[in-house]
Amino acid sequence: MPITNSYSKDKCRVVIPLGDPAGIGIEVILKALGSKELPSNIEPILFGCKRSLVIAYTNLLSQGVQSLANPINLEIQNIPIEKKIIPGFPSAETGKASFLWLTEATKYILEGKARALVTAPIAKHAWHEAGHVYPGQTERLAELTKSNYPSMLFTATSPFNGWRLNTLLATTHIPLNAVSKELNPTSFISKLNSLLDFCKRFKKHPKLIVAGLNPHAGEEGYIGSEEIKWMIPIIKEWKKAHPNVQLDGPISPDTCWISAAKAWQKTPNSHSPDGILALYHDQGLIPVKLIAFDRAVNTTLGLPFIRTSPDHGTAFDIAGKGCANEESMLEAIKTAWELSNNY
Repeated sequence: MPITNSYSKDKCRVVIPLGDPAGIGIEVILKALGSKELPSNIEPILFGCKRSLVIAYTNLLSQGVQSLANPINLEIQNIPIEKKIIPGFPSAETGKASFLWLTEATKYILEGKARALVTAPIAKHAWHEAGHVYPGQTERLAELTKSNYPSMLFTATSPFNGWRLNTLLATTHIPLNAVSKELNPTSFISKLNSLLDFCKRFKKHPKLIVAGLNPHAGEEGYIGSEEIKWMIPIIKEWKKAHPNVQLDGPISPDTCWISAAKAWQKTPNSHSPDGILALYHDQGLIPVKLIAFDRAVNTTLGLPFIRTSPDHGTAFDIAGKGCANEESMLEAIKTAWELSNNY
């Protein structure tokens, strides 16, 4: 159930853990919170090391970066890092810090003190070095909130026409050879239902597309049997249960996002999908990042609160150089604010 809190609806406290302190998380947060595009009634509260924020702010100013949020003016739940952190060099210490910051931020929101969580990127290998073996932040959030079926959905609004691209991943951070084993009729239906519920926030009768698992969606069973054995029968039954929803698929993965790419650049039409179900991580993320990189936002469905994050990683190769693009973090904060207003 959604969390009940005492904040008025015209205010939105957004909780932001800083991510891996050796990455670009702190930089893009300071840039995003300094943007004039940020809604004025957002109340951000940061979870992380205040000293690291001040150091990053000072360094960015010295590099000529403008429009930054000053840490002095930010509300910060200070959770210090004991050792010196060097940008671009993740370690067990940075993994320990980002894990703790996410955990404490989540506890805060579960206490009803905020309505949305925006997470900066973390390094999974740094978490592992620190003894926290999780596939990613989503799985840790599921554990903390006791959520059984969280889903990763990437949403982005076109700057050309306002059309919204939505892609949900049926499976997330698992090896490619485990995808066909992880997929099953129950999880497939659950993900399809989650995609429909999200898309109905923006359109009463959305059009959905399902990507095939195999090349050419199995080619009638000649290039894989999953589509013909269980996907197509389930899709037919699901369509009967949802007569007001147009559902197409399984569609060959190499053409599945073409109509979405056209809608992003030009005027959407009756062929433009409102939501696409991708069956594994890279199948969905490659087209999403090609179409909407720096604008796509990772939105976790199935949690008791809104959670978003930028669609990029820690970018250790450019950490500390002042050149990180804050667009996706800004979009993540704006999307969290938008979605939490009617959650």
